[in-house]
Amino acid sequence: MSQNATAALLASIPPTRPVLIAGPTASGKSALALEIAKEGGVIVNADASQVYGCWRVISARPSAEEEAQAPHRLYGHLAEDAPYSTGHWLREVAEIIAQGQRPILVGGTGLYFQALTEGLADIPQTPVELREHANTLPLQELIQGLDAATAAGIDLANRARVQRAWEVLEATGKGLSQWQSETPAPLLNLSDCTPIALDVDRDWLAERIERRFDLMIAGGALDEVRAIAPHYNPRLPAHKAIGVPELLAYLRGTFTLEEARDAAIIATRQYAKRQRTWIRSKMGAWQKLILPE
Repeated sequence: MSQNATAALLASIPPTRPVLIAGPTASGKSALALEIAKEGGVIVNADASQVYGCWRVISARPSAEEEAQAPHRLYGHLAEDAPYSTGHWLREVAEIIAQGQRPILVGGTGLYFQALTEGLADIPQTPVELREHANTLPLQELIQGLDAATAAGIDLANRARVQRAWEVLEATGKGLSQWQSETPAPLLNLSDCTPIALDVDRDWLAERIERRFDLMIAGGALDEVRAIAPHYNPRLPAHKAIGVPELLAYLRGTFTLEEARDAAIIATRQYAKRQRTWIRSKMGAWQKLILPE
């Protein structure tokens, strides 16, 4: 991370305001959060993979040594099969904010930040039995079961989004679009925070992604994946973490380790591209830290 740009940024941050740090994977968000936390505050995870206790290495969660440098919350606090959504995360963040310590929210899950600063419709959880039934239905049948307003507003090629919308309508009798139109006020207003988005060079980031994955392999990522292999379930959000299917394929003999490494790096780069696109399209009002300088 550029020392000049970072130093200028750190000097400009009011010591009591909430801080939001968004950026693509491997861009240095956690290191920046630790620097800011030296002036006080609690670091709060805003990454959907880092909430699971089974992944420290594969999700690039802060190390135990890093966690000892400042209070960290919502890291590795869930079982791998625990139900968890943006709504769950937002409710937990609300509890942390209510405790009075300055939050430093850091992660790469854009939906979390959007819900935090724009509000989130309080949609009831759908029954497990309904979700299991929906899992068996073809995508086209789910699409046909949507209300017109919801169908017009979501990506119909995204099965997870379509299925969620179908489940909400079936469970509540009210379409997802109607629920979203009743969105309450946001937990934090962007104008009351210091929002920082890391705007990174693609090639610079690609090198960091490759180097970091090699460090993951050396640091025990295979052991983490080996531990879940006997009960691996590709439908579980935790088990969809990038690197898990690829390393599992190696452990099962489908890939060589080099093939698994290459596939995981490609998947990570594709994910980073989606994150960078989100930042540029939806975080225009955020302060940009351009890397490398």
